[in-house]
Amino acid sequence: MAPTRKNPTLDDVAAQAGVSSATVSRFINNPEVVAPATAERIRAAIAATGYIPNLLASGMASNKSKMVAVLIPHLTDSIFNDTIEAMVEELSAAGLNVMLGITGVSSARTSELIRGALSRRVDAIISSGPLEPEIVELVRRSPALFIQIWELPAEPVGLAVGFSHEAAGRDMARFLMSRGYRRPHLITADGARAGQRRDAFVAEWQALAGGEVTLATVDIPSRYGHARRAFADIRRLPELPDVVVCGSDYLAQGLIVEAQAAGLRVPDGLAVVGFGNSSIAGEMRPTITTVDVDGRRIAREAIAAITRHAAGEPPREQSIDVGFRLIARESA
Repeated sequence: MAPTRKNPTLDDVAAQAGVSSATVSRFINNPEVVAPATAERIRAAIAATGYIPNLLASGMASNKSKMVAVLIPHLTDSIFNDTIEAMVEELSAAGLNVMLGITGVSSARTSELIRGALSRRVDAIISSGPLEPEIVELVRRSPALFIQIWELPAEPVGLAVGFSHEAAGRDMARFLMSRGYRRPHLITADGARAGQRRDAFVAEWQALAGGEVTLATVDIPSRYGHARRAFADIRRLPELPDVVVCGSDYLAQGLIVEAQAAGLRVPDGLAVVGFGNSSIAGEMRPTITTVDVDGRRIAREAIAAITRHAAGEPPREQSIDVGFRLIARESA
């Protein structure tokens, strides 16, 4: 039988680097407190010995897990993709590990994941899901930083980094009214944020024009594949709308394909608007009019707040508004 290999220890790294075990421990827990030249020797020693730090043990010793929980509704056809990609990149660069959780639209599932994250003593939780009242109180008592992204609630639980969905809905209504459209049809996901945009759009449209807005909802996530059913429902309306406002670019893409297959020219026969400014929005023919949100800035602001929190700095603000931008392209 082959002899069992002994895992390299922290002492082995210290001997290889020519420093004390305490110095190696400090480097693992807080690399910035170790002199650059010493840190480089320790990194080389870790690589040479194959040592893998026990982050659980070091987290217990320092009371910091170096873990951040990121909770999002879904990944498929997601407007969150840029935000999540940037978060993973920058958290990893900062020496933090990511726990990714998929909440769907269930507040119970969100609560379950938050409890699980807190039980693992995460340093921060980044969430975009609905919150139950009891979990709000639990989060507020926790030392972990709680960040709500992609929204700006009136009373943030911790820090909110996002934009006003109501303002986005109002701006879209004003834009379409200014372009001469008069019969809008909204297809939105059955979620709180989409509902905020929808309600604000309808209120603004009726205030400006007094006309009817027809509505439809699709399941979350709003996928390309939902477009066929949505378009069939549109064809059954008493009067064909002149513009369809979709809750995502992926849904808008599918609707454009369905309209073209039915012989409708976009935008002359039917205009289509998306949301999120996904990569497909600028590549489609016609290109998709949409609302752009800087997901990478949301990630940067969240990570900067986590860094300040880890350093013991008090929060600078409760809400960070990254804004949004309406991009007029060919589809409307």
